Amino acid sequence: MKSVGTIDEMRHVIAGARAKGKSIAFVPTMGALHDGHLTLIDAAKGLADSVVMSIFVNPLQFGPSEDFDRYPRTLDDDAKLASKRGVDFLFTPTREDMYPEHAPVVIVHPGSIGKEWEGAVRPHHFEGVLTVVAKLFHIIMPDIAVFGQKDLQQAACVKAMVRDLNFPVGIHIAPTVREPDGLAMSRRDAFGRGERRASALEAIGWRMLERITGLTPRYLAAVNADTFQRVNNVRHGDAAVGAIRVGETKLIDNIIF
Repeated sequence: MKSVGTIDEMRHVIAGARAKGKSIAFVPTMGALHDGHLTLIDAAKGLADSVVMSIFVNPLQFGPSEDFDRYPRTLDDDAKLASKRGVDFLFTPTREDMYPEHAPVVIVHPGSIGKEWEGAVRPHHFEGVLTVVAKLFHIIMPDIAVFGQKDLQQAACVKAMVRDLNFPVGIHIAPTVREPDGLAMSRRDAFGRGERRASALEAIGWRMLERITGLTPRYLAAVNADTFQRVNNVRHGDAAVGAIRVGETKLIDNIIF
């Protein structure tokens, strides 16, 4: 694995790979890698000749109440995991390289897809995500980029940006990796038994969450997985999206019906 620290060097490396006829798959991350990230690498390896992973803690996607400085930075361990898993190029730009003026003048807005749910809980979060992803796409120029289903609303925003701004990048959404105990299946079971009313499925989910001591639900809704607009009747391909707070930690999750 080759580690690359600057934008100019990354472009030079990509040009060399392109000259050899290599296709490029890209996995953007903020580091602190876990098994979920590693399965994104596995997916990327099956989609292109070379895999680029970026590690960049993006200040634009942190809100005023979120501590950018306390976000875990474990670059040495991350590099070992990425190399062992088969990443070809690890891109680790600095904040000064990505944002030489400290705050960009032009920001990519997610529109209606990023307005509700996580977008309402974390104002301007998706603007920060899309802006950095757009920059990374222009630097790396991948054939395909891999994102996780866990951040489903983020993935929907990225897909819309790629479509509406004509990025020549395919988007692959990899399934969520779960711990052995997984996610309680009450909502999915009700759907499997034939329940299609979004209000009923949401009520089941709320009751499930409210029974667990120490959890503070933030939102739970049945939505169209592309537009993230709430639906009245759930169809196959729609999603249940939710967020809870456990102490100081906020967790998000989703399932596709």
